Amino acid sequence: MDRRRVVVTGLGTVNPCGLSVRESFDNIKAGRVGIAPISAFQIEDFSIKLAGQVKGFDPLKYMAKKDSRHMDRFTQFAIAAATEALTEAGLVSEDGKLIGEVNAKRFGTDISCGIGGLPTIEDQHIRGMEKGFERVSPFFIPMSISNMAAGQTAIRFGLKGMATCPVTACAGGTNAIGDSFHMIRDGYQDLMLAGGTESCITPLAVGGFSNMGALTKSDDPSHASTPFDVNRSGFVIGEGCGLIVLEEYEHAKRRGAHIICEIKGYGANCDAYHITSPDPSAEGASDVFTLAVNDAGMKTDDIDYINAHGTSTHINDAVETKAIHMAFGDHAKDMKISSTKSMTGHLLGGAGGVEAVFLAKTIEEGFIPPTANLREADPECDLDYVPCRGVEADVKAGISDSLGFGGHNAAILMTKI
Repeated sequence: MDRRRVVVTGLGTVNPCGLSVRESFDNIKAGRVGIAPISAFQIEDFSIKLAGQVKGFDPLKYMAKKDSRHMDRFTQFAIAAATEALTEAGLVSEDGKLIGEVNAKRFGTDISCGIGGLPTIEDQHIRGMEKGFERVSPFFIPMSISNMAAGQTAIRFGLKGMATCPVTACAGGTNAIGDSFHMIRDGYQDLMLAGGTESCITPLAVGGFSNMGALTKSDDPSHASTPFDVNRSGFVIGEGCGLIVLEEYEHAKRRGAHIICEIKGYGANCDAYHITSPDPSAEGASDVFTLAVNDAGMKTDDIDYINAHGTSTHINDAVETKAIHMAFGDHAKDMKISSTKSMTGHLLGGAGGVEAVFLAKTIEEGFIPPTANLREADPECDLDYVPCRGVEADVKAGISDSLGFGGHNAAILMTKI
């Protein structure tokens, strides 16, 4: 079977740095941090004080009040990001219906979520303890299960192709986009709406991540998420959603769509090492870069930029740096690398989707965002991480990689069209 070309024709996001692609990428370019004190719950008894919360989000801009009551926040985010992405792609009317000669049965949905509706789970457990478990909401299950962002989005826009939800922790959004790329490239679908979403800034999640030593206890938003910095002390939990419209190239040309960039390669593998820690040998993380480059039929020297996983944990940033050295050799020193998590925090299952949006905009606008809070690089982290200020650059080819609990590794490769 001939491999078909796959392009990006729409982007959508809500994240701690903005409620749209334009707003959030302008803030990312300027190095503005979206991290702030937690307001989702009372934090007096918590050592963790900061999070990357989505601020000012109103689900009623995207759905009826009745519908919003039956969706957890992670699903509401997905509906919002999908609305923006599909509108930019010129695929839906104002009432959310597919327009033109689009075959809904060849239009799929692949939206990852790592944890699902944890706020709903916590709320309904409290209700069950107080009033009896036969008094929990009849919408409890369909609100909380992780696949419902994909399901509700497909229902909302009438997308009748494959609808699925990879639950691969922090690699999930990148897996969703990569899997969708292959579905179109290999002829199974013509369009896919893909990415990731997450919203679990709750007492249970923060307590769990904190007790495993993963979260920073910093109370300074400007020096909390500090990827590759010698003083990094853990990640900042965040929330949000990033979705992209992937489309077969000839299909996009026929309908006169604006093409943002092209997706050329995808790699996915597993460390098979530990439930939370990356393999210190960096073999799996290195191989996933090579898999994506080979899948694209390119050379490692062709890559200009990496939007790194860069979580601000000690071992992740050191292993990722080692992996880049192993995969790219001498060329590693010539590439620009940055972590936009320095501004958004770590969006878990939503991270790969949001970072794919930022990579597409980096290529389209020729501007590499900074690693905003990088003040003193760790000697273990010896590459060009674009500290503090973004730079104009002609990015012909870039990679976004994601590394998840369970050893999941994923990388997607985008190029100029």
